[in-house]
Amino acid sequence: MTQPNSGIGNVTANTGLVEMAMAYSRSRVLCAAARLGVADALGDEVRSVGFLAEECAADAGALYRLLRALASMGVTEETTPEHFRLTDFGRPLQKDAPQSVWPAVVFWADLLADSWSLLTDCVRTGKPASEVRDPKIPSRWSQDPEANSIFRAVMGTAPADDYAPIAAAWDFSRAKVVADLGGGGGSLILAVLGLNPHLRGMLVDLDASVEAARARFAKEAASSRCELIAADLTQSVPAGADVYMIKHVLHGRRDADAITILRNCRVVIPQDGRLLIIEFILPPLVSHADPQLEGRLMSDLNMLAVTGGKERSEREWRTLLEAAGFVLTGIYPVGGDHRMVRNVAILEAKPA
Repeated sequence: MTQPNSGIGNVTANTGLVEMAMAYSRSRVLCAAARLGVADALGDEVRSVGFLAEECAADAGALYRLLRALASMGVTEETTPEHFRLTDFGRPLQKDAPQSVWPAVVFWADLLADSWSLLTDCVRTGKPASEVRDPKIPSRWSQDPEANSIFRAVMGTAPADDYAPIAAAWDFSRAKVVADLGGGGGSLILAVLGLNPHLRGMLVDLDASVEAARARFAKEAASSRCELIAADLTQSVPAGADVYMIKHVLHGRRDADAITILRNCRVVIPQDGRLLIIEFILPPLVSHADPQLEGRLMSDLNMLAVTGGKERSEREWRTLLEAAGFVLTGIYPVGGDHRMVRNVAILEAKPA
């Protein structure tokens, strides 16, 4: 969709900087639509504002204003005055739609946006939002009983094919057993097993994530070659693999915690084994505007506000690995422009 030409706050010239400042408006509109269940109430029908207000438990006049804004964004369409339907673009907002984005919209525009609202204090103190928040004001995450299930729905539940570029970027031909640490719903390990029929796999994550993945694995052909194991990586890493993968886990950790996890990997990895860290790698210098690099740096600030972790440069990754008893032996860029793999690289390490 095209970028908005916002009219809110038009008492000042809408320069590029001001447009950036007002960019939250679309996020809040989508969040409201998701939280109210607008897409589910619309279904496949043309619905009146009155009907939708009753279904969504909302004020009819206010909901009409939201629906018009959604129509201007291409999410809904006003067919006749005060009657709306869902567009193809908006259909993934339905909770039960194939590849529904409802969990992701709520995750980013509500649960994590709550932490981003405290970014100024996070930068002042170097601490995440959980540590700078007024203890008398509960976080959105703590108030939402579905928060953890929403997190699991967002992490690692995309089709395995989306992760195929990662699986193809490293040569697994000599491996025997590959463990995916913190693998969420199992998309990455399924992609690796799918491209390498000789391999056996291990999906390792916390109890709740492993249990949530069982139903998916029951339907996957490669599941017969994969063991699902519940473990807390900060406490121990299961033995039995010769290749250990860990994707977008360590960036959510402070250095000390990341080193603890890496040392737990070092305890169980064979001397001829390999550790594959799949993460963004920041450049040593940011000298010009770069939309793709901006995404990685926004992820870095997201880690600051939400988890206390960080995105890292090659030098920083090398330092972490050496502190945990590993040697960085190669960096393999991941091809493809899919959102799941864009700008990701594989850092290969072996025991020192």
